[in-house]
Amino acid sequence: MSGMPARALAAAATVVVCAGVGAALGLAIGAPTAAAIVAAAAGAAALAAWDAARGQALMDWLRGPQAGPAPREAGWWGEMAYRIERALRLRDTAIEQEGQRLRDFLEGIEASPNGVLLLDGSDQIEWCNSTAAEHLQLDPERDRGQRITNLVRAPVFVAYLQAGRFDDSVAFPAPNGRATLSAVVRRYGDGMKLVLSQDITERERAEAMRRDFVANVSHEIRTPLTVLAGFIETLAQLPLTEVERQRVMSLMTQQTDRMQSLVGDLLTLAQLEGSPRPPVDRWLSVPELLQRVQADGLALSGGRHTLEFTGGDDAEIAGSDTELLSALGNLVNNAVRYTPAGGRINVAWRWRDDGGAEIAVTDTGPGIAREHLPRLTERFYRVDGSRSRETGGTGLGLSIVKHVVQRHGGEIDITSEVGKGSTFKLALPALRLRRHVAAIPAPALPA
Repeated sequence: MSGMPARALAAAATVVVCAGVGAALGLAIGAPTAAAIVAAAAGAAALAAWDAARGQALMDWLRGPQAGPAPREAGWWGEMAYRIERALRLRDTAIEQEGQRLRDFLEGIEASPNGVLLLDGSDQIEWCNSTAAEHLQLDPERDRGQRITNLVRAPVFVAYLQAGRFDDSVAFPAPNGRATLSAVVRRYGDGMKLVLSQDITERERAEAMRRDFVANVSHEIRTPLTVLAGFIETLAQLPLTEVERQRVMSLMTQQTDRMQSLVGDLLTLAQLEGSPRPPVDRWLSVPELLQRVQADGLALSGGRHTLEFTGGDDAEIAGSDTELLSALGNLVNNAVRYTPAGGRINVAWRWRDDGGAEIAVTDTGPGIAREHLPRLTERFYRVDGSRSRETGGTGLGLSIVKHVVQRHGGEIDITSEVGKGSTFKLALPALRLRRHVAAIPAPALPA
């Protein structure tokens, strides 16, 4: 028996007991009926007061923060308090779980590399993640409720948003003018809009480099092919003396060699970009590498320059000997080609305090103007195109050097001053270097 019937029976029983006690006491004064009525009324009043007190305790708990447990009472009020407390705790748990899911969701959006912006039906900002704020120069708190077109005023973006046709993305300059953004809009809910932004600056730069690369390769190959075609036509149509014929054949050979060098460098670049990094457990002797580079440099110079190689006697490097020889050979060959006769070329190895090392190739050539330095490692970039072709360069050598040193975890640094010469420095990490420890001879055994 529980609930309201049990509570009513308990109250009735209490009144009856009180009436019986009152009647028994009333016999002493000769008024049992009146005493029974008074006792029953007093019992009912006491029961009502006690019941009201328990109800008030529960109401006080409900009106408060419900931080502690509900009042622990017996009977109907105790069960009600328990059930109410349990429902509230379940509600609080559900709210906390939903809040945690929302926080996890927002943290996931914050971690997105793309900008996420939520707009209401009037294109006012509801919410944005930090990436979108950085892309569009917004303040997530201050700009909430502002119309996006009042803050991002790129004409292309404003027209795209107002047109309402969101099948394709739109590209436009960032508000700070230092990047190119791509945005796509999707509708959801009751007129709401989801705007996804992405920084495509590097993609645009890579696409421009690809177009330039194709144009440069076409130009570089077209020139010798045009020359060869002219010579072939000359040989076919004009009677030449043996001397003239030999001269034409020599020039044709030069153009052929030029195309072969270009194709070889292009294949080298493709191999560097498409193959895994060199191993870190294949150790090479730095003195042997430098000796081979020095031999090639001396042969190319033909005694016209002073070449000096210093340092590195105790060094070993982990990597690809073919790639390292190509990188160092390119730097030394460039120094030889561009340094006038009688100049000096120094190749120096130097250990750094952090365990890394530097290989610096310094020449006394004409030097390079400051504005050219940032672009020297770009493919086909030439400070003086005609002179580079005259010396046999393809315009890809320094790009190969940059790729090689980056594949070995290092970087290239170039300093130069017009009229004084240039220094090309390859910085290599400690991970790929170690000092060669000479073997200690074993002590002689006693006779």
